[in-house]
Amino acid sequence: MLFIFLHSSDQEHEKMESSPKKKINFDNTEIAFRNKSNGELNQAYWLFKIISSNFLTNVGPPITNFLLNIGFPIKGAIKATIFKQFCGGETIADCEHTIEQLSLGKVGTILDYSVEGEDEEEVFDFTCEEIIRTIKRADGDVRVPITVFKITGIGRFALLEKLDAKQELTATETEEFARVKARCLKICQAAFDRKVPVMIDAEDSWVQDTIDELALEMMTTFNKESLIVYNTYQLYRHDKLADLKADYLIAKETGFILGVKMVRGAYMEKERKRALEMGYTSPIQPDKAATDRDYDESLRFCVEHLDQIGIVCGTHNEESSRLLTQLIDEKNIPHNHPHVYFAQLLGMSDNLSFNLSDAGYNVAKYVPYGPIKAVMPYLFRRAQENTSVAGQTGRELGLISKEKARRKL
Repeated sequence: MLFIFLHSSDQEHEKMESSPKKKINFDNTEIAFRNKSNGELNQAYWLFKIISSNFLTNVGPPITNFLLNIGFPIKGAIKATIFKQFCGGETIADCEHTIEQLSLGKVGTILDYSVEGEDEEEVFDFTCEEIIRTIKRADGDVRVPITVFKITGIGRFALLEKLDAKQELTATETEEFARVKARCLKICQAAFDRKVPVMIDAEDSWVQDTIDELALEMMTTFNKESLIVYNTYQLYRHDKLADLKADYLIAKETGFILGVKMVRGAYMEKERKRALEMGYTSPIQPDKAATDRDYDESLRFCVEHLDQIGIVCGTHNEESSRLLTQLIDEKNIPHNHPHVYFAQLLGMSDNLSFNLSDAGYNVAKYVPYGPIKAVMPYLFRRAQENTSVAGQTGRELGLISKEKARRKL
């Protein structure tokens, strides 16, 4: 096996590569799309064409939500198009086909229960149990190497917001937050018991301090001997590189492995808008160059301290992906070192995922799942990201077109 998953046995970890290191080529579309049929390739082409027109991002959300709310029969069309491109299914069982397809290209699956915006305690309890079901599904299966959850999936956003603002909680709210912590602890304990790593996703800056504190507490508890819990660092925030370095010092002093998933960030326009409206300094970097600089510096820092840090490089950026491969080679680190993972979203940047895995690196795709109506906010964010990231949709279309030409379609 060319790559080692994080919850493989210790014996497997010792089998890190000894074969010559393969050079990476992100323009190799034959490798990127070899598991896609001609029909699937054509469907992806037309979907990205529609996304590039901005119709899906500007007009799609209100129309789709309205039609779903009145019971108009559009679920079939959604499921066959945008849902199929970016999601694994409505249930864990539905994701089995995607898990198998990704594994054919030596790419792992991160099962991501993507239901958002709920507020009821019974829903939070259900979500907690569902996350544990993803951990149980991952247990013993190298094709599902990591799991993930959001704190707002198991706790009320407004409560986290109040905690971040350092406002005094009522007795009822104190009990409510104790339940949030208990759910978080239950998930991380299940991950620890089964040796299945779990990532805690980053969210809006005005709830992130509370999430960071919870993540640090979980890492302190569960990461003493192996890498179980990861926190997420959004490097489009100007303070997050410093936070990462500070957390490394805490980990070193306290004696645990720091789990770092680094991303650029997904809420930039929302963050800037809120800062402007409420009159505080935006936490977002002044420009993309500053974000890129901090992201790449975070990679350099983590590789420099790989004995104490495990990283998941969550990015669709080719330059950052290439940089991490170069840093690994410069330090003569095996491509399949258990402390280094690359991650992309299902349906995007297959040229990164499959070419990296072909070169022997650990790679996994986020595979969101959940009822169609409940995951629509996630799907529209994916479409919006493709249009807002400079050149992303054009790059996807260009690669698909290149492969269509190679296949003479």
